[in-house]
Amino acid sequence: MDIATLLGLVGACIVVGAAIVLGGSAGMFVDVTSILIVLIGSTFVTLMQYPLGQFLGAGKVAGKAFMFKSVPVDALIDEIYGLADEARKGGLLSLEGKEVSHPFLSKGIQMLVDGHDSTVVKNQLSKDMNQAYARHNGGAKIFKAFGDVAPAMGMIGTLVGLVQMLANMSDPAAIGPAMAIALLTTLYGAMVANMVCLPIQAKLNARADEELICQQLILDALVAIQSGLNPRVLDGALKTYMPEGKRLERE
Repeated sequence: MDIATLLGLVGACIVVGAAIVLGGSAGMFVDVTSILIVLIGSTFVTLMQYPLGQFLGAGKVAGKAFMFKSVPVDALIDEIYGLADEARKGGLLSLEGKEVSHPFLSKGIQMLVDGHDSTVVKNQLSKDMNQAYARHNGGAKIFKAFGDVAPAMGMIGTLVGLVQMLANMSDPAAIGPAMAIALLTTLYGAMVANMVCLPIQAKLNARADEELICQQLILDALVAIQSGLNPRVLDGALKTYMPEGKRLERE
């Protein structure tokens, strides 16, 4: 569980909710018509921009904003060092059946054990890496599109409410509901975009970049292990992926 994402979302909702409650009745901020215009309208407009399969898959990708488990780079390098040391002593076949923490590393190790050429290993894993990055960014783009559309739908709802209000100026009882639609749709659009969709989009982009760096590290390591590079030399090379202040020499 990504505590930062959950804490940020819950905290933002609490702050806005507290402002609503302290300012008066919370019921006045609930309008079904406004919700339909912003949520349902934004959903359909966003759907127009993407294939159905990609649109439906965005929900699964969004889970990475909340459930993504980061892989500590130092722990990954330590694990790779151990694998490299074992391969240097017993050959690549000694790695067969080894349990590793990262599925991308596991796939690469299996390719080495199966005796694939280094070019095949690099090309196949690079392809997997690029496709995964494209999928994650595709999901982020859908949330970005939803975040762009929601305020626009809020503005459309505002215009609908203003037209209804101006058309019924002779009926004082109709002015209030029309103004509610006019104002609440703008509020809902801004909340959906800036409290949910755009933060999720930013987090997904960050996760995609983080995973790409991790996979690139693994790819470099696999090529080095296959070539028989000294584990200490490999360890030093991989530590360039870490901040300089955290690069400790291996004993």
